[in-house]
Order: sequence, then C-alpha cells, then structure tokens
Amino acid sequence: MKNTLLIGGSYGIGFAIAKELQAGNNIFVASRTNENLSELNVTHIPFDVLTENLDTSKLPEVIDGLVYCPGSINLRPFKALKIDAFEQDLQVNFLSLVKVIQTILPNLTASNQSSIVLFSTVAVKMGMPFHTSVSASKGAIEGFAKALAAEYAPKIRVNVIAPSLTDTPLANKFLNSDEKKEKSALRNPMKKVGTSDDIAQMASFLLSDKSNWISGQIFHVDGGMSTLLTNQ
Repeated sequence: MKNTLLIGGSYGIGFAIAKELQAGNNIFVASRTNENLSELNVTHIPFDVLTENLDTSKLPEVIDGLVYCPGSINLRPFKALKIDAFEQDLQVNFLSLVKVIQTILPNLTASNQSSIVLFSTVAVKMGMPFHTSVSASKGAIEGFAKALAAEYAPKIRVNVIAPSLTDTPLANKFLNSDEKKEKSALRNPMKKVGTSDDIAQMASFLLSDKSNWISGQIFHVDGGMSTLLTNQ
C-alpha cells in the first residue's frame, strides 16, 4: 500500500483524486474541511495552507505520493489588478506549495521513488487575456517542477497537469448556467467541459508505478485546447 498525501481533497479535483486512489493507497487529506470525506476511507488532517504549518506528526514516515490541489482562478483585466492580487495568487498557488514540499521532503525521500503531482493551467502555454495573475503564479509552478524533478531524480518524480476550464466548485462562476457551460464546451476542440474525473485519472496514473519513467513533464489535459485549432 502506498502512502499518498493530498493537500486539499474535500471537493473538486482533490476529492475526485481521493476517490480514484481508494484501491491500493493509504490516503491522507490535509484540508480546511472534512466535508464529503466521510464517505471515503481517508485520514483527514485539518490544515489551511495560507495560515498554518502542516503537522507532520500525523503523517507516516514514508510518503510515496503528493498532490497539491489548492488554487485560484482570478480573471481580470491587467489594468484592474493591484499588486495584492498577484501576491495572493502567488501565495496560494506557488509559495504555499513550496512550503509544503520543504516540510515533507524527508518523508518523500524516504520512499523508494515518490511522485509529486502539481497543477498549472492551459493559459500558461497559450497566453489568454485577463489571465496575467493566475498565469504568472501557475507558470512559476511549471518552472519549479522541472527544476525540482532534475534536482531529485531519480528519487522523486515531479509532473504537472495543465487543464483547461474544468467543472469544479472553483470554476463555478464561469459554469453556473447551462448557457455558460454550452459556450465553454463549444470553445473546446472536444466540444465538452472537462470534469474532475478527467483530471483525477491522469493524476492517478502519474502517482502509480505505471509512470515510473516519467518526470519533469507538463501534461495538457485540456481537450486539445493548447495544441488544436479546429473549425468553430
């Protein structure tokens, strides 16, 4: 049985990953709330990435997998963004992630080969209007992941999933009506909005031994949005 730690996992993509990993993993979910987790066989650790230090006494000595799920979708014109918005996005998306990894690094290196899965966005590769703040913080994750993967190879594998818009509570304001969902689907080459399960299946693969020769990669699970130009 592998020991897998999810930072955030009570809803959305994190919750879908927790469900996907039920077989073959001891799952630890560190999050602000244990909402929805009662139906899963997981160990919950109360934790707020913005205000608290992770309590490692509640974790096993060996951690085989880490998934960092907290994130933001802060879409506004650049001229309307104050520096505080950039700092807040950088804090939740990147700096808190760095702090978590530094905290549990001994646990990760104690594994024969551990796997870290992080999240970016399709907007880092494509360049989209109103995405300056979130793209800056998510772009930091992509560069960080490759450097960390190089530094700790072959002991720790590090990979990034970069989705397009996915139907999660975080994206609710962009998908809170049938009309919005339809418009978002039509903009995607696959003519659908991604689901938490779409992302969870890739995360599960990257955490498993089936991907033990994959590290330092950015996976665009985005319906082809980052690479395909189709007839609209």
